[in-house]
Parts: sequence; C-alpha cells; structure tokens
Amino acid sequence: MQVTYWLEHAWLDPEVEPGVVVEVSQDGRIADVRTGVDTPPPGATVLRGLTVPGLANAHSHAFHRALRSTVQVGSGTFWTWREVMYSVADRLTPDTYHALARAVYAEMALAGISTVGEFHYLHHAPDGTPYDDPNAMGEALIAAAAEAGIRITLLDTAYVSSGFGKEPDRHQRRFSDGTTEAWAERATLLKDRDHARIGAAIHSVRAVPAEQLDTVAEWAGTRGAPLHVHLSEQTAENDACLAAHGCTPTRLLADHGVLGPNTTGVHNTHLTDEDIALLGASGTGTCMCPTTERDLADGIGPAVALQKEGSPLSLGSDSHAVIDLFEEARAMELNERLRTRTRGHWTAAALLRAATADGHAALGWNDAGRIERGALADLTTVALDSVRTAGPVPRLGAETAVFAASAADVRHTVVGGRHIVRDGRHELVGDVPGALAAAIGALRV
Repeated sequence: MQVTYWLEHAWLDPEVEPGVVVEVSQDGRIADVRTGVDTPPPGATVLRGLTVPGLANAHSHAFHRALRSTVQVGSGTFWTWREVMYSVADRLTPDTYHALARAVYAEMALAGISTVGEFHYLHHAPDGTPYDDPNAMGEALIAAAAEAGIRITLLDTAYVSSGFGKEPDRHQRRFSDGTTEAWAERATLLKDRDHARIGAAIHSVRAVPAEQLDTVAEWAGTRGAPLHVHLSEQTAENDACLAAHGCTPTRLLADHGVLGPNTTGVHNTHLTDEDIALLGASGTGTCMCPTTERDLADGIGPAVALQKEGSPLSLGSDSHAVIDLFEEARAMELNERLRTRTRGHWTAAALLRAATADGHAALGWNDAGRIERGALADLTTVALDSVRTAGPVPRLGAETAVFAASAADVRHTVVGGRHIVRDGRHELVGDVPGALAAAIGALRV
C-alpha cells in the first residue's frame, strides 16, 4: 500500500515549506512531493512540527555508550580514557553486544537518526580466538539495527597492530585478524541487505602497518564501498607517524591510495596545510564528532578550511557521551566561533546538510538524506512547540532545529516509510531506557 504523510512544515533544502505532502511507494521510496497543501489529505498521517530528512550518524562505536558518565569521573587524557574503554570491550559477547547495540540504536532512532555508520572492530573473542561464525559480532550489530528500525553501514575495521611495529596488546587481540589479508577474507563474508551495507575502515595509521594499507583500500575500491579511518585525532599519533615514516598520517594514507571520494577521515583534528590540501583535492570527506572531541580534550579540527578545499563534512556521535546530531551540528559552528571570535561560518542549512545528505553519502547511502522524489522515505520531525523551540516563526525552522532543538524534541522518525518513532515513543523497542539500563548493567564487573 502507498503511504501518505502530510508535513506541517518541511525543510526542502535550503528552504522551509509549509504544508508538504509526501507519498511513499511500496518500496519505501518517495513517490511524490507536493508543496502548498494547506490541510492534510484524507487518510494522510500528520507530522506536526518541522520535518527534515532522516539524520545520518556517520561515526558510532555502539559499545562506548556503556561508558557514559563513568568516564566523566576525575580527569585524565585520551589514553587513560582508552583503558576504561578497553575494560568494557573485554566483557562483550555477541549476545551482550546485540542487546546493547539494539538499545543504543533505539536511542538513536528516538534522536531522529535513521542511519548509523558503525565503526566496528570488536571481531573475536577476548583472547583473539574467532567465533564459530567469524562475523558473529558484526552480525549482532546488523541484527540490532534491524530490530531498532534503522539502517546501518557496518564499517568493518582492520586493526592489526597496537602501534607502529607493535603487536596487539592483551586488550586488542580481539580486534585483530593478524593481517589485512585475513581481515579481507573475513570481511568478504559479510553481505549487504535491505537495511545494511558493508563498508571498510582502517582503524588508524598506528593500527594498520603502512605496507598493509593498500589491501584495505583495494578491498573497498573494488566494491565501491565507503572507507573510513580515524585520522590525526591525537598529536601523539602524528608524532609517532613522523618518527616511523617521516611524514604525517595524511601523507602516508595518500601515498598508499587510501584517500578519495569514497573515503572519510574521522576527526581530522591536527592537520598541516599540506594535509588539508591533500584531503580536499582528493575529495576525501571529514566526519566531525564535536562532542567527543570536546569530551576527550582532543581539540578543534579545521572543518572550515577542509570544506573550502573540497572535503565534504558529516557528523557523528562517536563515543556517545550524548546522542544528539543537532548538538553536533551546533557545536561545529560554535567551536569555530570560539576559535575565531567571528560568527556565521555555516548556515543552518549547511549544517543540516552535513547531518543528512552528506552524512548519508559518506556511508554509501547516496539515495537518502533528501526529501525528494526517488529518495528513500526517511523522515525526522522536530517539535516547534517545546520549551526550546517555541516562539520563532516556522520559516526559521532550520535555524531553530540547529541552534535551539535537542534530540528530546524529536517527535517522529520514519524509515523507509515506516513509522519507527511516533509521538516520541519507539514503536519497536517498548522501553528504551530500560533496555539501555539492563544492557549496560550486564557489563558491570
């Protein structure tokens, strides 16, 4: 059956239009978009507020959700935070990871996220022994996304060393396939399906030896699959790469064929002018995760310069200190204001584009992130009458969403024409807070 939605207000990039009808065909795509429809047609489902395309969370580590608040106690650095993260990773099994990810992805749906890019490197048992199904952990994530009602790009991650020339430590053994050739054999067993696409990731230049980078790049290239990499998140990584190879991580990736329009660098924080030029000229994307970058005291990446050079921007919630892409979009602009003491680096429309169309493109879903005929029928509706959003005129809905709204203002999430979140309640996971509490509680020692 064809489904009809009437959107009280809709962001049809770059403008907000009142009274928009969206017809959804049986294949979950938008069959028609009509503007200027003052009242809902008979039988239409009404979405009151501002509807935007479904949001794309381009960088997630689902198990990091178990760290929320725990890692806010005391001080420390990225590296001490990492030890706490490892302690959680050590305790996960395919079953417990499925339960946690299902709850986390349901939280994402409540926040208006219709697609997640899962940067996945928890492959094997804690001692490094493969499970009977070598992709048991990845399949758990794919199943969790389906049960939470969202799309997923599983960015299966190559991680074979703990540093330049170092073997994986005891925590990292479960991340490693031994070589990127063995990684490729295992990753090839994963298959796309309606709600899931398979991509690749290089954890970082310290986790994949230089001579093995080409294997991952070629695997992704032959499939036209997205390829992501943590890039220059920490100055210590840059220093170690310079010591080992005499060049920056960006230059090392460029020399081994990793950069390109299907590649996204995550963070891209500590870059030289040459790095920025290399990323921009190659069309390599940049995924900014401002909440995590602030939380870990990583620094502020040169997003403005990267975009000017030709690097498309996307957004991620990464460590899930919060799951709120409106906050990530807002933070990207406000971080720049603090650094430069000037305002207006991006329009609200440009920031929404990073959270929607450009985020989906970074994850290999070029047919999502827009409210237009032929696109996947993924929609997110933000209330315009909450204590945060009430007052502005509707034509400023994009500015309201980016600079005032939060995930708590999401009223509806539609994926493939299917209502996943209705009036702020998840239709598939009845008690999302309870599911989160149970899944995280099961991981406590």
